[in-house]
Amino acid sequence: MRYAVVIEQAGSNYSAYVPDLPGCIATAATVEDIEREIRDAIRFHIEGLREDGLPVPPSVSRAAYIEA
Repeated sequence: MRYAVVIEQAGSNYSAYVPDLPGCIATAATVEDIEREIRDAIRFHIEGLREDGLPVPPSVSRAAYIEA
């Protein structure tokens, strides 16, 4: 599955969240680390939903850079 992820710099580290998976978040010291951490968090989140018999939300969010 493929989900949009928002990565933000938060002071001296990074945080990430997945708009289509409420509560799926991660933090890490570098961009490379946060990409790995959020990937693991997505997998863990989906696994938990399935174990609980809950539906896995579809990926519906989109991301784009817009010139202003």
